[in-house]
Amino acid sequence: MVRIPIIRLGRGRPDQRPPKLASYRPEFSFRGLQVGVDNLRHDVHLSRKFVEQMRLHVSRLIIRHADLEGILDAQTVDAAKQNLPGGLRPATMSSRAAASDLKPLLSDLLVGSVNRAKVSGSIAVDLLGRTAILKFLKLELNSQFLLLLERGRTKLKSYEGMRSDRAVEFRERISQFQVNKKIILRKTSQDLFRTVREIEKETLARMRRSLFGADQEHTYALFLNPLVFSEDGRDPYLNAEHYVMLGNFDRDPDRFMRIRELFISFVSSLTGQGAIEESAMEGWLNVPENAQELVAAGQPDDATEAGQGQRLRLTAWLNLLERENVMDWVAASYEIVPLLSEYSPRINPQQLKNGLISREERERVEKLIAEHGRLSPESWYSAMARFSACKGSERAKVAGRFMRDFLRYHRDLRRLEALSSGLDAVNLIGSDRIQELSAMNGTLYEFLLAEEQKPASDKISRHVIIKADVRDSTKLTRMLLERGMNPASYFSLNFYDPVNKLLAKYEATKVFAEGDALILALLEHDGKASLPVSRACVLAREIIEIVRGYNHLLQRAGLPSLELGIGISFQDSPPMYLMDGDRQIMISDALNESDRLSSCNKRVRKMLSAVDTPFNVHAFQTAEVQESDEDLIVKYNLNGIKMSEAAFARLQQEMSTLSSFASEPRLQTARPKRNQHNRPQIDRSAILQCRLEMPL
Repeated sequence: MVRIPIIRLGRGRPDQRPPKLASYRPEFSFRGLQVGVDNLRHDVHLSRKFVEQMRLHVSRLIIRHADLEGILDAQTVDAAKQNLPGGLRPATMSSRAAASDLKPLLSDLLVGSVNRAKVSGSIAVDLLGRTAILKFLKLELNSQFLLLLERGRTKLKSYEGMRSDRAVEFRERISQFQVNKKIILRKTSQDLFRTVREIEKETLARMRRSLFGADQEHTYALFLNPLVFSEDGRDPYLNAEHYVMLGNFDRDPDRFMRIRELFISFVSSLTGQGAIEESAMEGWLNVPENAQELVAAGQPDDATEAGQGQRLRLTAWLNLLERENVMDWVAASYEIVPLLSEYSPRINPQQLKNGLISREERERVEKLIAEHGRLSPESWYSAMARFSACKGSERAKVAGRFMRDFLRYHRDLRRLEALSSGLDAVNLIGSDRIQELSAMNGTLYEFLLAEEQKPASDKISRHVIIKADVRDSTKLTRMLLERGMNPASYFSLNFYDPVNKLLAKYEATKVFAEGDALILALLEHDGKASLPVSRACVLAREIIEIVRGYNHLLQRAGLPSLELGIGISFQDSPPMYLMDGDRQIMISDALNESDRLSSCNKRVRKMLSAVDTPFNVHAFQTAEVQESDEDLIVKYNLNGIKMSEAAFARLQQEMSTLSSFASEPRLQTARPKRNQHNRPQIDRSAILQCRLEMPL
């Protein structure tokens, strides 16, 4: 944390050191991870076994905290028969694991997330897994509650018209279940939170530090926030248990924004500089240790110089709270904490707090206690006595404790906001079709149990595209039709069928086929050195040789021969796919590049038709430019194979090559001189030196 000094201006002791406040701003991101199919969020698929058993676990916890055991049970429910609301899935009994078995199950998935991050070389993968599991649990809390409520209402219909004691009791229990939704979900979520926290302390923290170090521990602290399962962090019970219960209404002097303004005013008065930048103040508010630095959390040591300064600031802080009519509300907030287990939810916690301050509210609370019958007023009277006795030094301690608790609450509230943005960035995949599409495009992050892990070789890491383009197919088709022949069978027998027989040999797949072109793909998987570019070169060579062999037969039969141009493109990443029904359609830059590599300019082909050249592939630059521009290059590819630079570089990695030099007459790119037979004439005085890379 950055420590920022606060300079106290004005008269003071020369040897008194000014306090230094630390600054902290919670941040959360999945830096370096790919977005999913919607281009906004990260696609995540969680273990099916984990999902099923955790739904059962959440359902059991809700039933236990609602005291509905024996009335509603976590059992197999057919969602279709129950006509459940869309998107809700019941807890199933595919595995009758006891509740105690869920902790190792959750631990297994969390540990698997850390291991997956280690394999990927990015701790962001584990952050994504933790966030996805948290989002799933938060969603299931509400989903399972609604399912149990729906099941209770369905069962309640069987009691219609009945006036038995059992029917009356069941109606009351279901009604109470619905009324106490917030309390039940809070208790259930806190059970889940404690389980995750235990796993973190026992296993995950040590394992993560050994693999990644401690650089990201401040980010993982966001998951250990007691507010992590709350919607907005305003739950009075959670606040009373872990922080301090602030007011919820605009008329309350101890509402959150009011206390924040008072703290800012207090710190500003210490600096003597007037207004402080919001960003700096926000950072100070997120560090509870600043309360120790400022006021020793209410217990300064007067025997030290630093303690004497803290005593002065504590007195100033207490006076500010008293002057703003806040201190009574603060003291009452701490005194009613022991009362919550006895009087709530029958009496609202805020009403209990107000009853210690206001005589009118006190009478209402005492009336509610008397009306209930089972509640004893003794605890209430004890709280009133403690509240009245909170004066002098004890009141100063409460003021200092309040500063520390408020800063803790402010920090955890900001942590919750940061984590909520991470939850919004996670897309839990529930559709098999979307899961398949995301997996094909390499954007799906799967977090599975150990027995569900897939071999790493299933993942595509790179790919090569081969395009074989037939020259003058339109002219060739017209010639065949004029002779009364079938162009479809001509292309099929002499080109497509022979090439198709080669695909299995080279582990190639057909991407696309049209009347005059064939596009093939060779995929490389993780953990498997399959030499895709080398295989693509040999396959392309065999295609040229096969077509050349068939051309001899066609010439003997007096039929036109086939002429090809082949382009090979390599991409050091997996291809993308879109789905057209059940058909996969590949998306890759290599497709466009292979099309350009296999092309042949008609004017250049005409110009070189009478030139004797040892090469079947040429490229001519049509204008002078500083850098090579694709639009200024005209290509010639007739029965040749042209590779991209990336493909050639990859080929050199896959196999050893030998450099050799050859001399060839330089082809003229300007309008060539013509001889007496009107043929292009080559300038033999200009010799082009070529370096050839050949396999050893």
